[in-house]
Amino acid sequence: MSWFFVVLAGLFEVVGVAGMARFNEKASFLNFLMLGGGFLTSFILLSLSMEHLAMGTAYAVWTGIGTVGSAIIGIVFFKESKSFLRLFFIVLVLGAVIGLKLVK
Repeated sequence: MSWFFVVLAGLFEVVGVAGMARFNEKASFLNFLMLGGGFLTSFILLSLSMEHLAMGTAYAVWTGIGTVGSAIIGIVFFKESKSFLRLFFIVLVLGAVIGLKLVK
């Protein structure tokens, strides 16, 4: 269950980052709620995951999912660069997160 919590925490971190980007474009209550709710939920789930996962592993997986997810959201929705090198390094981060799961 801890792995489920850390993956979900990473996804909610992406929601928070997307809310931050939307709030920077247009300050509204809904965008602020997305930002705050995403990060708050993410921190709660990360905390729950650390009950059974090592702190370093949980944090690395959480930030990796957040990094990759935020980069993909930026490319798809916010017209950020999708250069070969950027995509290559996103794949490297994703590989590191999967590696951490495999070695526990």
